Amino acid sequence: MRQWLGSSLRRKLSLIMLVTTLLPLLFLGTFAFTTSSRITEEKAKQAGLDTLSQMEAKFRFILRDVENMSLFLIGQREIQAYMSRPDDNIEDQVRILGTMTNLVYSKDYISDITIYPAGGAAPLSTSTVYKSELGNQVDIRQVKDKMWTGLYSIENYLGERSVFSFIRPFRSYNHYQTLGWLSITLDEQELSRIWSEPQLAQGHGRVALQNGQGEIVSASDKSWLSRSGESLFPGLAAGMGAAPKGQRTLGEGRDETSVLYVKEPLFGWTILGVIPAEMYTAQNRYILQLTGIAIVLAVAANAALTLFVIQRVTNPLRALTRLLSKVDPDAPLPRYPEESRDEIGRLARSYNRLGLHIEQLKTQLIRGETRKKEADMRALQAQINPHFLYNTLSSIHWIALLTEEHRIARMVGALSDFLRFSLNKGREFCTVAQELAHIRNYVQVQSIRFPDEFKVDFIVDERLNETYMLKLLLQPLVENAMIHGIQNKEAPGVISIYAEQKGSVMSFKVMDDGAGMTEERLREVTESLGGRPAAAAPDAGYGLRNVHERLELHYGKGCGLVIESRPDAGTCVSFSIPVMEEPHEDPDC
Repeated sequence: MRQWLGSSLRRKLSLIMLVTTLLPLLFLGTFAFTTSSRITEEKAKQAGLDTLSQMEAKFRFILRDVENMSLFLIGQREIQAYMSRPDDNIEDQVRILGTMTNLVYSKDYISDITIYPAGGAAPLSTSTVYKSELGNQVDIRQVKDKMWTGLYSIENYLGERSVFSFIRPFRSYNHYQTLGWLSITLDEQELSRIWSEPQLAQGHGRVALQNGQGEIVSASDKSWLSRSGESLFPGLAAGMGAAPKGQRTLGEGRDETSVLYVKEPLFGWTILGVIPAEMYTAQNRYILQLTGIAIVLAVAANAALTLFVIQRVTNPLRALTRLLSKVDPDAPLPRYPEESRDEIGRLARSYNRLGLHIEQLKTQLIRGETRKKEADMRALQAQINPHFLYNTLSSIHWIALLTEEHRIARMVGALSDFLRFSLNKGREFCTVAQELAHIRNYVQVQSIRFPDEFKVDFIVDERLNETYMLKLLLQPLVENAMIHGIQNKEAPGVISIYAEQKGSVMSFKVMDDGAGMTEERLREVTESLGGRPAAAAPDAGYGLRNVHERLELHYGKGCGLVIESRPDAGTCVSFSIPVMEEPHEDPDC
């Protein structure tokens, strides 16, 4: 045993530290975990109930808003008159539809508003519904009082959507006779945004909305939709009772979950929140504090015991340090005697090998310096090439002018300015005016290649002309819009460049009315910005990815590209960066 310990410094220290720290750490860890797990669970449940209460307040506002909206429509004299004598008066229908459409567009969660005249006339609806399962829920002409339906499916111009509706009879305010029915339909997908903000259990919890009949009509987990709360959480209904809010623990072991609930008082709806049991330990900051105290106590108790041993084992290291402090940089490293078999002995052998390796590196360094000088000479020679290119283009420009080849002269002149700006003596920043001038040179070259095929509009805030930005950000976006947008369009297209200042931020947009992208293609391009190559046409997003990476490297993660596109409607690529009065590198950009 003594020989086993004597051959390894790590074993010596490990044994001492294990004996002196294991017992107190075990005691304190057990105490901290037991105490904090109980406190953390109680705090997590209370925080979850507070979060659900905020969600319930938002949903209760929506319910009241829908009911107030229905009363507003019923009270409209023009709608009352139409419902009393429904006919084919197009002007009345257009005015009524305009009123209802304004209400729909003012609320994201409202999918449709429809009125059904009692006399059998065609209903008036704010949107065209191709298919609806409302008839499976209720016979609307048999509704006697206001009610909410369960979840059902419709198909409109957005595709298939899950919705539920508020229905009430439309009665005359003169003689209280039923003139028809009013239906206000809520979009489950839009409504479910309430369940994501604020997040339950830091985004790990799931939230569901249960109507008065016990059916889940909206949820963050779409697999719960149209199922009953009792089938998802057996025994929950019996344990809720009449309390306005509370919690139940269901399941056992690793399947244990906490189900929180908050009841909505207007229609008897309930908001359910599910928190996995493992979240309690993840949120347990109190145990970290106790563990830290335990570690401090253990280290303090161990310090006195290990100090003596550390001094014994570090004496050889101190001798090696004194030896290294006397090293002559111009002479080889002195050799250290290899006396032991433990880590100190292996360290001495490594030190001796290091001395030999340093001597070899010195030889390699001398050779490398020689090769570097040769490379510098080649780089100096290569710097002549851009100047030769500029001079050659300038000569072609003047020859074209002398021969009255003005199109060639304009094209060569623009190309020369384009290349000069692209190289820009290695500088990274330029003014906005220089960046826009660079784009105009590019557009001039392209307009000669593709006459009458595109037009470029500049809408620029004049305050930005002398403001500095990273160079070559806009030209790749214009090139991308021309190649992938305008050239894929049969008719001539327009590229619009916007630049404006908002406070300390300047925003840029490059828009085209070209072919646009499908949702799948847009997703591929967006994913490629994060480093994932697109599945199809991998070269299509190279310019965008290059600009996106440069923006994030120079301005931070929040300043990358934002891409919006629809098929046959064009594409918009935008980004925002801080306003800079001076460049980061050289003010003479």
